Amino acid sequence: MAHLPSRRRLALAVPVALSLTASLGFLPAAASAAPRAASTAEAAEAGTLAYVVNTSVDHRTLESVKRAVVAHGGTIVTTYEKIGVIVVHSANPDFGKEIRAVRGVHSAGATRTAPLKAAGTTDEGAVQLLTKEEAAKVTREAADGQEPLEADQWDLRAIGADKAAKINPGSRNVTVAVIDTGVDDTHPDLAPSFSAAQSANCVGGVADTTPGAWRPYNPDEDYHGTHVAGEIAAARNGVGVAGVAPGVKVAGIKVSDPNDGLFYPENVVCAFVFAADHGVEITNNSYYVDPWLYNCMDDPDQRAIVDAVNRAQLYAQGKGILNLASAGNSNHDLDADAIVDETSPDDATPVTRTIDPHECFDVPTQLPGVVTVSATGVNNVKSYYSSYGNGVVDIAAPGGDRKYQIPDTPSQNGRILSTMPNNSYGFLQGTSMASPHAAGVAALLKSTHPWAGPQALQALLKAQADNPGCPASYDQDGDGTQDATCEGGPRVNGFYGFGIVNALRAVK
Repeated sequence: MAHLPSRRRLALAVPVALSLTASLGFLPAAASAAPRAASTAEAAEAGTLAYVVNTSVDHRTLESVKRAVVAHGGTIVTTYEKIGVIVVHSANPDFGKEIRAVRGVHSAGATRTAPLKAAGTTDEGAVQLLTKEEAAKVTREAADGQEPLEADQWDLRAIGADKAAKINPGSRNVTVAVIDTGVDDTHPDLAPSFSAAQSANCVGGVADTTPGAWRPYNPDEDYHGTHVAGEIAAARNGVGVAGVAPGVKVAGIKVSDPNDGLFYPENVVCAFVFAADHGVEITNNSYYVDPWLYNCMDDPDQRAIVDAVNRAQLYAQGKGILNLASAGNSNHDLDADAIVDETSPDDATPVTRTIDPHECFDVPTQLPGVVTVSATGVNNVKSYYSSYGNGVVDIAAPGGDRKYQIPDTPSQNGRILSTMPNNSYGFLQGTSMASPHAAGVAALLKSTHPWAGPQALQALLKAQADNPGCPASYDQDGDGTQDATCEGGPRVNGFYGFGIVNALRAVK
């Protein structure tokens, strides 16, 4: 998929605006049966927009609100009854305003403005495929016991994942769901660890579990999820690369729209609920929910998006899932007083706006209980693009840095090498790559401590991390100006949170 903006997240404290939904996330749940949703393009051509309507979970209120939805010109796509989220399509231009006035509706709003072009994941720059000649060179330099391309995987050695695999490669009882652009489960490095029973296509807001529905729409463009999956769980099978936790299972839940590549809220709501209802232990979220980079609580549409996705991810937490997400690639201080957002909405013409990151949230990464991950390079320094923020970033992990942190590897490529569709391999960098490294370490921790719930698992993840502390200087380009300011102390700070994950400690 073509790369675009970035993403980030706020602190763990529950924002006041989210408090009305916090108690809903831990109720048992199930999605009601519903017909397949129309695609984004079809909805746009018909003058129809998608909405999320958030209400109470009691049956009487739900039924009353659903009747009101129909009365005001809405068509119900699906209802997630146990979290009180209704996905609706409507051609009524005043639907949002009208339904918000209905008794029992907590929040409601459009999940998009107008279709445009792809945007969404947190990789930074285009993919660089590994050629056959390059692969042959790397393979010649592989040490005994290494995978053929592991000599180029500086990231595994940086967090001790190569040594950890000899102690505990992870348990088959642990599944990490990659909520993303789809996963090519036919790749020889992913097939041994792929869990089809826990995979689906959630585009449109309704889970499709047809065999292969979770695969990328276009392997040449929608490679992001396959790369992420390999970083987590590529098998140690004598083929290609290795993942951080090669012994665990990985699932794919596709949420990117086939027409514009965007990650719409109803798709992500479906993904969290599906993961929760299918026994997943960890989710990786290397994206932000489109079309708003930051969702401001004083806007009714954006508020409804935050509400709906938060209900879903809290429900997942209540089912025992730890959710991890990328911090973003804007080099933004997420604890700043103000941030200029020039990219939203990304499904129409963006409008420059100044937002307060304490009131406007990157979803899902800034939601309560979600682990926010910043990116580092081979020198254990924050990557030049990675967003940061004291009290916002929880942990850091290798995401790559092609400019200022170049490894002494056969390819001398500072980015992350992993699996690609069509049995290939490629280099990417971004906080998109950092989050799955942290998810892999979390999977190792879950394998070692199977009793640990999401809160305990998050505490363990922070406890095993190594914090390099704030650097004395962060003038990466040498122009005499600090490129970012790290605030905090040696134990917790804005660049690394509680520190860089350590796979070897996780298994010990």
